Amino acid sequence: MAQLISNVSDTARWVAFYRAMESERPDAVFRDPFARRLAGDKGEAIVDAMPSGRAMAWPMVVRTAVMDEVILREVKAGVDQVVNLAAGLDARPWRLPLPAAMRWVDVDLPGILDQKLETLAGEKPACQYEPVRMDLAEEAPRRELFARLGNSGKRTLVVTEGLLIYLPPEAVAGLARDLHAQPSFALWLMDLASPDLLKMMEKNWAPVVRAGGAPFRFGPAENTRFFEPLGWKELEYRGTFDEGIRLNRTMKFAWLWRFIGNFMPKERKEAMKRFSGIVLLGRK
Repeated sequence: MAQLISNVSDTARWVAFYRAMESERPDAVFRDPFARRLAGDKGEAIVDAMPSGRAMAWPMVVRTAVMDEVILREVKAGVDQVVNLAAGLDARPWRLPLPAAMRWVDVDLPGILDQKLETLAGEKPACQYEPVRMDLAEEAPRRELFARLGNSGKRTLVVTEGLLIYLPPEAVAGLARDLHAQPSFALWLMDLASPDLLKMMEKNWAPVVRAGGAPFRFGPAENTRFFEPLGWKELEYRGTFDEGIRLNRTMKFAWLWRFIGNFMPKERKEAMKRFSGIVLLGRK
C-alpha cells in the first residue's frame, strides 16, 4: 500500500474515485463525468487497499456535494473569481454550470495539474480557466500569486478542499494571513477536522498516507475559532454527519448513532456536530 500512495498528490486519485463511484449511482447527488478517467486504475487500487475503503466514500461524497452547493450559491450572489488551492483532480470548472465570464484559478503542483489537463484535453471549461503550477509551501511565490489574483477579481472565493488536514497549524496560520492580506479575497470554503476525527483517521488510515509523505496534521481543538485571530470568522458550518443524513449518504448504522445522540449531554452533542464539517469563512 505504501507504494500506491507515493506522495500527497496521490490522495487526489483516491478522492476522484469516490466521485466516480457516486456519479455512477442512479440516484447520484452530483455527476462528475470525468472522475473515473481522472482517478484511473491507481485511484481504484488505492480505495480497494484502504481499510473499509469503499464504505468510507460517504464523507467525501457529502463534502463534494455541499461544496458544489456553496460555490454555485456564492457565484450567483456575486463571486466573480474562485481560487482553488491544492486543486488536485477537481473538475468543477468543467462540470458545474458556471458563468462564462467568471474566472476560475486552479493552483497545485505541476505533476498533478499536468495530469488533469492532459486527461481533460479536448474538454472545454464552462468559465475562464487558469492553471497555476506552484508549490504552495513556498511563501514568496505564493504571496506574489495572491497579490496578482487579488487584483484580478472583485469578490473572490478561495477553496481549500482536502488540503488543510495535511498541514501543520503554523502553515495553516501562514496561509490564512496571506489570504487575508488581499481585500478582495472575501470568502474561504474549506473542510475542517476535529481532534477526535484525527484520532480516528490516525487509527484507520494514517499509517497508509504517512508512508506516502502525507500524514494527517490539522484538526484544531478550537475549531473555526482558530481562524479568528488571523482575520477570518465563521459564516456557515455544515456538519458532515448531518449533511450526510440530508443527502442520504451516511455510514453503516448511522441510525444507531442518531439514537445514541438523543441521550448525550448538550456539550457532547455540540462536539459531535463539530466532528467533521464543511465551513465557509468570511473576513472579520
